[in-house]
Parts: sequence; C-alpha cells; structure tokens
Amino acid sequence: MNRRPLLPWLRARVRGERGSVSLELAVVFPVVLLLIFGTVQAALYFHARNVALAAAEEGLRDARVENGSGSAGVRRAEAFLADAGGSRVLLDSSVTADQGATEATVTVAGTSPSVLPGIGGFVVSQSATGPRERVTTP
Repeated sequence: MNRRPLLPWLRARVRGERGSVSLELAVVFPVVLLLIFGTVQAALYFHARNVALAAAEEGLRDARVENGSGSAGVRRAEAFLADAGGSRVLLDSSVTADQGATEATVTVAGTSPSVLPGIGGFVVSQSATGPRERVTTP
C-alpha cells in the first residue's frame, strides 16, 4: 500500500493561502451585518405596525359607542400605546378619531424605531373603521 501522507498536502495548501481568508472575511462580513440589521429593522417595523393597528382597534371600541365621543377613542388608543411600550415601539405617535353619523374611524400614526445608522425609521399609519352602535327605542 502506497499512501501519500496528508500532512505535506495540507502544508502546501496553507502556504498558498497568503491572507485570502482574511480578505474574504473583510468582504463578506459587512454584507452579513447588513442582512442582520435589515432583518431586525423589518421586525421593528412590523411590530410597530401591529401595535398601531391594535391601538386603533382599542380606540374604535370606545369611539363607536352611541354616547361615546372621538376623544374617548383617542384616550383609549393613547393608553394602549403607553401600555404597549410607548415611544420605544412607535416614535412621534399621533392618534386621531373621526365620527360620522353611521361610522367611526380611529387612526394611529407614527414612526418605527431605526437600528440602521443614517436611516430614519419608517412611517407607520393604521386605521380601524366600524359602524357606530345605536340604540333604537321602541
């Protein structure tokens, strides 16, 4: 049996590298970091969207009651936002309510936080609309 030893082949391979692994790492590492931070940024955006929609739906529950007012819906949505994380989840948030004769709408808007340097957060705006409840007298 004539086997070639593995060690001389390995030595020749390592001697031929001359820093190419370091160069590859220097090129690939920023791309990997960008992918990681981009994924975290997307998660923050979608979380802010979900919190804004949930706050709008909570505000709608108070705004659509017959004797309720738009300001009651705004207060309820703002309280929900504060409980859900406040400015850590949705920056510069604003809540508006609009009541018509048959419908009520609550809108929550703000900006998602940013983890990417040099890029501001993304604008988030969610609305919830539903019919106003009316009591009919016999």
